Amino acid sequence: MLSYYTYLHNDSTTWVTFVHGAGGSSSIWYKQVREFKNHFNILLLDLRGHGNSKPSLKDAFNDKYTFDSITEDIVEVIDHLKIKKSHFIGISLGTILIRNLAEKYPHRVESMVMGGAIMQLDFRSQILMRLGILFQSIVPYLWLYKFFAFIIMPHRNHKESRLLFVREAKKLYQKEFTRWFKLTSEINPLLRVFRAVDTKIPTLYVMGGEDYLFLPAVKKLVQKHTACSLLTIEYCGHVVNVEQPQLFNHLVIGYVADTSN
Repeated sequence: MLSYYTYLHNDSTTWVTFVHGAGGSSSIWYKQVREFKNHFNILLLDLRGHGNSKPSLKDAFNDKYTFDSITEDIVEVIDHLKIKKSHFIGISLGTILIRNLAEKYPHRVESMVMGGAIMQLDFRSQILMRLGILFQSIVPYLWLYKFFAFIIMPHRNHKESRLLFVREAKKLYQKEFTRWFKLTSEINPLLRVFRAVDTKIPTLYVMGGEDYLFLPAVKKLVQKHTACSLLTIEYCGHVVNVEQPQLFNHLVIGYVADTSN
């Protein structure tokens, strides 16, 4: 089972589950925990091979990483904790996992907050993925990760986010990075489904105005899906919860409170 951490609220019955992106860990939510735990029950997860969810001996012989299997990891934890329904907050690749969970278990999802959401890979993103596939076996994974981090978060005001993700990525193993990178072959078919199917689950996209790779696709998506809304934070990049934590916390806490049954 994944490593996880919970913060229980004395009065609230509302759960909020945080899902980080590839190369990160639950520690990327450190600017959220203090405020959110004053309002809700909190679940923080470390995805496979990240943070304290290190591969077991059994996992060492299992190369089958799929979005479905990693989504099931999350469901296993919420089942274990007997959480019937939760709000889910994700960043970057974590938004793909949350959207996949909503596709398979819509009754478990009260709302989705998608920070730096990946809903389509544009031409530049696809070129990046192909370069990664080409060089992953000959270039140290940390070099590739630093390169991707710089392309996605290039500006000076993105530096804190960039360094945070690179620091967390150093805790991965080369083989673990390769397993996760192989997931790129699944992304395009999965994202096509996400764009075509409206779950009608309340969804807030929180995007940086400088998240040039991913913001345009989200703008198009929210025009078609009825329960979706978009908050764009200007002068902010991909990792909105780190770059603009006070604004992110204030608006997302309000959204979760408003969409709680």
